Amino acid sequence: MKTVVIDYGMGNLRSVAKALEFVGFEGVSVSSEWKEVESADVLVFPGQGAFRKAMENLRRLALVEPIRSHVERGKPFLGICLGLQLLFERSYEHGQTEGLSLLEGEVVLLPPGVKLPHIGWNQVWIERRVELFANIEDGDFFYFVHSYHVVPRSREVVAATTDYGIRFVSAVQRGNLWAVQFHPEKSQRKGLRLLENFRELCSRVL
Repeated sequence: MKTVVIDYGMGNLRSVAKALEFVGFEGVSVSSEWKEVESADVLVFPGQGAFRKAMENLRRLALVEPIRSHVERGKPFLGICLGLQLLFERSYEHGQTEGLSLLEGEVVLLPPGVKLPHIGWNQVWIERRVELFANIEDGDFFYFVHSYHVVPRSREVVAATTDYGIRFVSAVQRGNLWAVQFHPEKSQRKGLRLLENFRELCSRVL
């Protein structure tokens, strides 16, 4: 099972790769090469930073089509933080920027009156009991670092939500595409449990 953590110049790539190896993923690599991304069985798409710069990097590295193709073929995919936001049609961070359009919806700033960025531990409320949250309790805490949040056009993809000024979407799922706003690699035991669940999902699919 070839697992590739996508390196587009943003995010805690090594810590994500180490967490994946810890829960049993084998052959984990970190790569910015489109051929490596294209040939992966499993893609993990982490990231921190600005949406616009991230899309510029993805285009420069010729990674947009390999990522889209991977998801459209139904191969296992996990997005983390900015790696969730980039899946949507557009973001309004530093002006409007088009995303990967793998999910319908947009990315907007968290509401006025809350401290930005949203940093630290917060509860995740499970809206659908999807396999990614097996052995994770409703209201368990995960670690967040972000100022923007996704607004899916369809509630059918929403897997979990979190309260911070508003109740925002903190996890989505469609087929074998999974993505979370929080950082499982920084979320200690519960985060590792979620990554282990993802490994088990991959093993059943591949």
